[in-house]
Amino acid sequence: MSDPKQQPKIPNYTIKDYASFALAGAIGCGVTHGAMTPIDVVKTRIQLEPTVYNKGMFGSFKQVISTEGAGALLTGLGPTVLGYSLQGAFKFGGYELFKKQFIEYLGYDTAKKYKDSVYIGSSALAEFFADIALCPLEATRIRLVSQPTFANGLVGGFSRILKEEGIGSFYNGFTPILFKQIPYNIAKFLVFERASEAIYSAIPTPRADLSTAANTAVNLGSGIIAGCAAAIVSQPADTLLSKVNKTKKAPGQSTVGLLIQLAKQLGFRGSFAGLPTRLVMVGTLTSLQFTIYGSLKKALGCPPAVAL
Repeated sequence: MSDPKQQPKIPNYTIKDYASFALAGAIGCGVTHGAMTPIDVVKTRIQLEPTVYNKGMFGSFKQVISTEGAGALLTGLGPTVLGYSLQGAFKFGGYELFKKQFIEYLGYDTAKKYKDSVYIGSSALAEFFADIALCPLEATRIRLVSQPTFANGLVGGFSRILKEEGIGSFYNGFTPILFKQIPYNIAKFLVFERASEAIYSAIPTPRADLSTAANTAVNLGSGIIAGCAAAIVSQPADTLLSKVNKTKKAPGQSTVGLLIQLAKQLGFRGSFAGLPTRLVMVGTLTSLQFTIYGSLKKALGCPPAVAL
């Protein structure tokens, strides 16, 4: 057992600290996902209509602009920003909460020994609650992108779905969103933690003595690696989510039955439709999220996280 005097001090987070974590996560996710709306529109179109949008990412961009105008690339911006701001608050704030709880419950030495399990458990639990908040707005976004004439913006789309299909319709995609987002978030945080650990260990200067620019560079590099890993792991469920929010269930058909039907129709190759576009999108936004999150935590005066 290691010397307790050499163990990092586990910070005593206050409600203000957790609120700051949530705010930093909300801004990081809301801003980055909002900025990626044009790419997300094209990615969703490729997933839903691969025979129509079959010219790759750049060709599909031109196709959307030529047929619907440049404004179509911002379809779903409102629900994207709001939905992913809520998700980011729960995702990052929840991760900090559950990670600290696991470390305190297990003890530092045990938590360090099984740190991958701590990262996996913390990110999975945080994402579950984040998806409860995200799902209605993600359903609205996909409906607006897949059916451009469905409604005019967030309020119109949300209100129409609620009025015509009921509140349960917002959660038709909850099962696939869990299958998509939980593996995504596990890969995102696990790979980020491991990548940043490897990068810092390769730098001769102690982490505490590095400049702000150096720490930002580590966050960017680790985020790109984590984002690409997360995109690959979650791609099949992301495609399925796009399909299930566009397809109405047959009379008496369960959500699981619809998912099985759509999965069979897609097949393995169809499940990875739009992956190159999503690699660009997720790799970029994940690196920016961790960079923004780290910078805002410092600006808000949050205590440092425990390094395992």
